[in-house]
Amino acid sequence: MDLNGKSILITGGTGSLGKAFIKRVLNEWPKVERLVIFSRDEQKQFEMAQDYPHAKFPMIRFFIGDVRDYERLQRALSGIDYVIHAAAMKHVPIAEYNPDECVKTNINGAENLIRACLSTKVKKVVALSTDKAAAPINLYGATKLVSDKLFIAANNIKGERDITFSVVRYGNVMGSNGSVIPFFLKKRKEGILPITHPEMTRFNITLEGGVNMVLHALDTAWGGELFVPKLPSYRILDIAEAIGPECEKPVIGIRPGEKIHEEMITSSDSFYTYDLGSYYAILPSVHKWKIDDFIAHFNAKKVPKGFQYNSGENSEWVSVAELRKLINLHVNVE
Repeated sequence: MDLNGKSILITGGTGSLGKAFIKRVLNEWPKVERLVIFSRDEQKQFEMAQDYPHAKFPMIRFFIGDVRDYERLQRALSGIDYVIHAAAMKHVPIAEYNPDECVKTNINGAENLIRACLSTKVKKVVALSTDKAAAPINLYGATKLVSDKLFIAANNIKGERDITFSVVRYGNVMGSNGSVIPFFLKKRKEGILPITHPEMTRFNITLEGGVNMVLHALDTAWGGELFVPKLPSYRILDIAEAIGPECEKPVIGIRPGEKIHEEMITSSDSFYTYDLGSYYAILPSVHKWKIDDFIAHFNAKKVPKGFQYNSGENSEWVSVAELRKLINLHVNVE
C-alpha cells in the first residue's frame, strides 16, 4: 500500500490513535497529499498544531467540526480519498448519564459520515470499534455496535460507487487517555491502586498495534469485514504489581457497565468468523463478493462453531516483568 499522493481525513484526529496514525504516515509516506484532522476540540487542535507547524508540514490541515453536523462533514470530505473514523463518546459512566448525547455522536454521527462519504469521492472508510460492542452491557457498547452495523451495511447501499467500508475492533490501548495504566501511574503517588475485581483481565494492544490494524484494513479490506487482532491478555492484578508493587491494592468493586473480561468475538459471531493468521475477521452476512474467493485469497480458515474470543480464556499472557518493559516503552511515565 502506498499513501503517497493520497488525502486522508481522521475524525477525532486529536486523540491518541489519531496522533499515532499521523506520525506513522508522515514517517513512511512523507509525500502524502493531505492529512485532515477533523475534531471539535479547538484546544487540542491548537496544541497539536504546535507540533506540526504549517511551514514544515503543509500537508496537515486542522478542521474544526462535529460528526453530528452533516454539512460540515461533507465540506471536510471534499477531495478526500480515505477516512479513518475515530470520533466517539467513549467514557462509559458519562454515556450512561447522558445517553442521548452518546447516541447523537456515536450513532447519528456514524450515519452522517456514511452519507457524506457516499456523496463525495471517498474510496475507503475504516471505522474504529471497541470490545464493548461485543455483547454490550452498557450504552457506549450498544451505540458502537449500532455504529459497526451501519458501516458494514453501508457496503450494501453504495451502488456502483468505488468505495469500501470496514471496521477494526480492539480493546483499551496501552497508555491511552482514560485507560487503567495512566490511572495507576497517577494513583501510585498516593500509595494506593484501587482494584475493581481481582479476576479482571484485559487484552493488551499498543498504539502501534492499533495503527497497524487500521493500515491493514485500508490495504486489504474487500468491504464489510470487522477485523479483530490476535492479542495477549494481562491480569489487572499483574498491571498493579508491575506499576506499584509497594502500593496497597484495595478491591473496590466493578463499575456500572464494566465486564470482568474483554470480549471481542462472541459465540454467535463464530458462524461468520474466519482466521486470517494475525487477525480474525467477522464477515458480513450480506456481501458483494464471493466467500470462496475471499477464503482462497486470504487463505482464511473458518473458526469452530461456538468459538469465542475473550481476554479471560486467552492462551497468551503478558507477565509482570513484560508489562513493566512495555509500560516503559509505550507509556509516558512521569
